Amino acid sequence: MPLSRLLRSVGVFLLPAPCWAPRERWLGSLRRPSLVHGCPVLGAWHGARCWCQVWTEEPRALCSSLRMNGEQKSDVYAQEMQNFIQHFSQIVRVLTEDDTGHPEIGDVIARLKEVLEYNAIGGKYNRGLTVLVAFRELVEPRKQDADSLQRALTVGWCVELLQAFFLVTDDIMDSSLTRRGQVCWYRKPGIGLDAVNDALLLEACIYRLLKFHCREQPYYLNLLELFLQTSYQTEVGQTLDVITAPQGHVDLSKYTEKRYKSIVKYKTAFYSFYLPVAAAMYMAGIDGEKEHSNARRILMEMGEFFQIQDDFLDLFGDPSVTGKIGTDIQDNKCSWLVVQCLQRATPEQRQILQENYGQKDAEKVARVKALYEELDLPSVFLRYEEDSYNCLMSLIQQHAAPLPPGIFLALANKLYKRKK
Repeated sequence: MPLSRLLRSVGVFLLPAPCWAPRERWLGSLRRPSLVHGCPVLGAWHGARCWCQVWTEEPRALCSSLRMNGEQKSDVYAQEMQNFIQHFSQIVRVLTEDDTGHPEIGDVIARLKEVLEYNAIGGKYNRGLTVLVAFRELVEPRKQDADSLQRALTVGWCVELLQAFFLVTDDIMDSSLTRRGQVCWYRKPGIGLDAVNDALLLEACIYRLLKFHCREQPYYLNLLELFLQTSYQTEVGQTLDVITAPQGHVDLSKYTEKRYKSIVKYKTAFYSFYLPVAAAMYMAGIDGEKEHSNARRILMEMGEFFQIQDDFLDLFGDPSVTGKIGTDIQDNKCSWLVVQCLQRATPEQRQILQENYGQKDAEKVARVKALYEELDLPSVFLRYEEDSYNCLMSLIQQHAAPLPPGIFLALANKLYKRKK
């Protein structure tokens, strides 16, 4: 019997390990069995099964298998959503209880409560939920006590607060109108540029929560450094975005694919994808550079996938579904659409873009959109989405180990074909 058929037949009868079981490189699991329900034998069998699958399945079949597994994992997000949202009341309580000991700042605390409740909730919670779901995947069930899960929930909300901090300031800089289906915070009557200080309050809350809940934990310093580094990386990305596309000055020569990828890497991928998974890894005691490097490789690609979808939905999405009115054309943004347009445009079409891009005129915005449709960019996007998803499946197959692939598959499947 050929080796591949023998391995495949053996693999059929091997039991799968739960996702929290420690996993090493495929053959490493055979040399040093992992524990599955406390049984090293089943752990070794699981390692053999993984090894069989990698070496015997056709790549397309394996991708299909991974996709199905990822769809199952994505259901976990729905199960955890209610717990995550309910925890927000505890977050607000911890952050506003200063009022009792310091009555002189009572008005500040009332303002903070209003800022939190307007800006931190109403999103999809994908970033924060990822911390909790990844933590459950990485930590053995017997170690998931009430206190550790409370900390995972809190760190998830820290990621959401960082998101809120970025969005409040970004909306001001972009002169955005709506966010998450409501008027942007700075546009509310009586707020205006006071929203800058409100954003700073949101950022400060992150470190108050980490200190309150995680100060005694061995991973506290790693979390502090992770959030600080991620904030810096995101602000670098925002700076790249601002200097590439200043309002009132259109320079199409700056809109290159290389610059676009740099903006996406720093402005979106680090905080949206690497941060929540890395936080869960540190909380699970995984602090090795190799493990983080492998995770980062997958998650940075995922971040680019996400941002390109966002750029497409900014113009072609349904505002009643996305919760915001897109303004990338008016704001002179270095978006994926304009980069793709420039790669395909004739000199005449480029001139049309030059005359209409980056201007807050509805007719000129419509002219740019018509140019994108003329170049069939919606179809270009659909092909990109398929190719990028398949690339992600390949990266997960190659680089997920020793982490459970389900962490990455759930994220990838939530992104695939999303409408908001």
